[in-house]
Amino acid sequence: MIVEWFTLWIGQKTVGFLVKTIISEEFVKDLVKDYAKDFFKNIFNNAVTAPFKREPLEKAVVMAVTEFLQLMQQDLDDSELAEDEIKNYEQPLNKFLKHPEVKGILGTAFKDDSQAIDTKALEIIWYQLNASYPLPDDFNWKRIARKYLQKVKEIIIGVPELREILDSRNLDKIQNNTTEIAGIIPDFDLEKYQEAIKETYSNLNLDSLDTSTYDYRDKLKVWDIFIAQNVREIHQIIPRIHELPKEHLRRLRETNELEAEVELEELERYKRVYLEQPKRSVVDIVNEQQTNKYIVILGNPNSGKSTLLKYLALNWARSPLNNSLSLAIPVLIELRTYIRRWEDKECHNFLEFFHKCSGAISHLNQHQLHQQLKSGKALVMFDGLDEVFDPAQREDIITDIHRFTNEYRDVQVIVTSRVIGYKPQRLRDAEFHHFILQDLEPKQIQDFIYRWHELTFIDPADKVRKRERLQIGIDTSQSIAELAGNPLLLTIMAILNRNQELPRDRAELYNQASRVLLHRWDVERALQEDKRLDPKTIDYKDKQAMLRQVAYHMQTGDKGLASNLISAGDLEKILTDYFKSLEITQAREVARVMINQLRTRNFILCFLGADRTSPFKVLCDGLICSLFKRGGVSGWEKRNAFRSGV
Repeated sequence: MIVEWFTLWIGQKTVGFLVKTIISEEFVKDLVKDYAKDFFKNIFNNAVTAPFKREPLEKAVVMAVTEFLQLMQQDLDDSELAEDEIKNYEQPLNKFLKHPEVKGILGTAFKDDSQAIDTKALEIIWYQLNASYPLPDDFNWKRIARKYLQKVKEIIIGVPELREILDSRNLDKIQNNTTEIAGIIPDFDLEKYQEAIKETYSNLNLDSLDTSTYDYRDKLKVWDIFIAQNVREIHQIIPRIHELPKEHLRRLRETNELEAEVELEELERYKRVYLEQPKRSVVDIVNEQQTNKYIVILGNPNSGKSTLLKYLALNWARSPLNNSLSLAIPVLIELRTYIRRWEDKECHNFLEFFHKCSGAISHLNQHQLHQQLKSGKALVMFDGLDEVFDPAQREDIITDIHRFTNEYRDVQVIVTSRVIGYKPQRLRDAEFHHFILQDLEPKQIQDFIYRWHELTFIDPADKVRKRERLQIGIDTSQSIAELAGNPLLLTIMAILNRNQELPRDRAELYNQASRVLLHRWDVERALQEDKRLDPKTIDYKDKQAMLRQVAYHMQTGDKGLASNLISAGDLEKILTDYFKSLEITQAREVARVMINQLRTRNFILCFLGADRTSPFKVLCDGLICSLFKRGGVSGWEKRNAFRSGV
């Protein structure tokens, strides 16, 4: 019956060749199979649908999926793809539309309060299923979603039985809402929350750093390897100076070029005041809850800010539950994840995020969490203010944090950000104290090296020999010792040391560190998976060369060092031009495959959705340095010459 109806219905519509090809009789039968489980799983339950005929719900599924497919095809048409290029998407679209999660997301448009569907999830599912078939750059999921919601409204109006079903579930909805407001739902399981924290944050993320062996990574827990760095309180931030790399700053001092940026006397005065501040353990600062109720922890990229917050959360999670109840419950919000959920209208505030959003590691009932916050028994941590890249959104987040501290006056709050581009005034006005993470000191580096080798080596003689070799490599080179103060670079040194001596030269260390990061970026495999492309031999030097150009483009833009964004269009152009230089005929297609793969490489590029990607800052600086290492001129000098237009 449904097939005959569909034949008549689609015959009355103006549809493209893809729609007619994919929405076949077999597809329709498969689509309505178990429709309630997938498509309407977030809206109806069996009790609601039982009194009604199956047919109107089946029609709604087919109509909605057909409309969505037609909208996708229209967007492909608008991308100016040739007809034969669009035909290549037939099988990927077929697989995509049959995916249970896709049907579930499309079904949420039938909610009576639906304002948006989860386009981010749709985008991720597409790339998971069809990595070899990237969508065009100007393909716009959100535009499709807006039009699809309008189409769903038209479907509801056109199927009276469906309106009746939707209205019938309102009583259940009102009852559920009343129950939730009353706080009866037991969704504040702290034991479960402890387990989620331990499962999510316990292990060091070394997968992208060292995949050569798996015999030691599971032994490295954050609490075993964490070094409590020192901090200095800072009362006056001079962004133009703090944004400069340390070596660049030293060279400017040597050549007296700082006067062009800041009056030398003013700089020296601020420097004196800052250096007069005592260095103290960051953990001690956090533990002084009355004195340091509101804290901003500033630091360079990969200086240990996020690891600190994870360590604080783990301290609570590892305590026996009867003891942890008397301690402040850690609420860690990664702002990059939060802003995505906020953009997609999944939540309107921080409590809603923890209550229901997919980005929260464990859901906590917002009403009970509200009571916990009111009593002051919480430590709330906002990680990565700098990773909210849109300036207006960042200002909104700061406003929300300020409002949060006004509403929950007894709660300790920590915010982290990198120094570059940070503007302190608004949080300073909100009574936040600012501290800058210091590099690891020699004794702390020695402590890390000892712990690392105790945990990762079995043979006693090998353990001592490798430990001493790494320590000597750091002690005998001033430039390497400076880099060892950065926790991530120190970790990479420890990984390199497993199989070789450390290089004595800063640029060569960056070069070898990038080899570690790029070792498992399997370019050839990605090209082989796309049947349209011939696999090419691309070694790590090619990978380095591509990313150097990305880094150079990123840091020579208008925002200079404060910029850590590159548009997908610019990224594609850089890679396409590079592949053309290798005389690869399908350069643009190869570039798109590479971008798809880079999205999963968090230590190279971090995909943010829409038209944005964020590169890994320390790696980019190092690649720029190694790019220009030749003759008697250092990489940093060349880099700065290029930045100043020389």
